[in-house]
Amino acid sequence: MRFMIIVKANADSEAGRLPSAQDLSDMMKFNEQLAKAGVMLAGEGLQASSKGTRVRFGEGKPKVIDGPFAETKELIAGFWIWSVKSKEEAIEWLKRAPFKEGEVEIRQVFENEDFGSNLTPETKAREERLRAEIANQKGR
Repeated sequence: MRFMIIVKANADSEAGRLPSAQDLSDMMKFNEQLAKAGVMLAGEGLQASSKGTRVRFGEGKPKVIDGPFAETKELIAGFWIWSVKSKEEAIEWLKRAPFKEGEVEIRQVFENEDFGSNLTPETKAREERLRAEIANQKGR
């Protein structure tokens, strides 16, 4: 099972304040543990929403909205993609994270089998070709 671990933004991350050297070192140690255990597939921190843009759809033409965005509690400061056996395992790993405050959300990623018969054989084949193409591009 794959899970996205969503690290919520706070006033410091939205102000562009960088983590301390100690905070970065602690997070790197945690990330190394995740990688060594084969749990971490990806993970990144995100720039403040002042450097972001949203595109809103509906009511005709898509509308482009430049950041910053007001509701800090609705924003994401970073993420991981983890491969674990269960949500409970993801929770146990997250409990080891070096966070001192804040809130982190765990969301399961859809797998092909989750779509049942709505994922036709043709669409599944297209999706598999796309994943292979992406993996091939990473190897360049």
